[in-house]
Amino acid sequence: MKKDHWFYTKLIKDEITNENIEAGVGSYYSGYYQDGNFEDHNVRYLYGTPKDKELADIRWVPDKLKIGKYNSIASGVVFMMGGNSTHNLNFVSVYPFPAIIENAYESRGDTVVGNDVWLGMEAMVMPGIKIGHGSVVAARSVVTKDVPPYTIVGGNPAKVIRRRFSEAEIEMLLEMKWWDWSEEEINLALPYFIKGVEDLYEYWKQLKNEHDVASKKA
Repeated sequence: MKKDHWFYTKLIKDEITNENIEAGVGSYYSGYYQDGNFEDHNVRYLYGTPKDKELADIRWVPDKLKIGKYNSIASGVVFMMGGNSTHNLNFVSVYPFPAIIENAYESRGDTVVGNDVWLGMEAMVMPGIKIGHGSVVAARSVVTKDVPPYTIVGGNPAKVIRRRFSEAEIEMLLEMKWWDWSEEEINLALPYFIKGVEDLYEYWKQLKNEHDVASKKA
């Protein structure tokens, strides 16, 4: 696929230089409608590049951005990280005076994106947010609260629109953890991805039983 086409995507793990960013296999971003690579454009206020270390005196433990496997991140998505958390609302002034900036900083923890998550175009994820497996964030939403697994959220601030599957189906998916399967196992199971959660679950249980029997015989 040509790089000058909107369908072109890049694997995040192949572009990471910041030691505080992690990304799993298959997770990609679409950068056609934006300037700059993933770290420059999509991740804001995250300390950890070699240039950061030359220019800044950071006096706290930086947060991290942890992105799981098989995530789809659309163009313009922004992860607002904790490096800008130096405006303490309890102080007399919210101005980040250098002499007291260490006291002003409030860590919100790592920002974590689970597996099989779809972040819509120009969505913004605020510091310390946890987005559950299989969730969907609508375009231009601002995520200010944790998102449960397999939940669709949207708006500013983002609110729950609906669950993608029934509670029983979600439990099946979280039990299977298909994103941890090998590439070969996933490819063989793809026809069941189309059929539905229960079909995939039955297929997985059968394989699991066969594997257990083979292990006992070995």
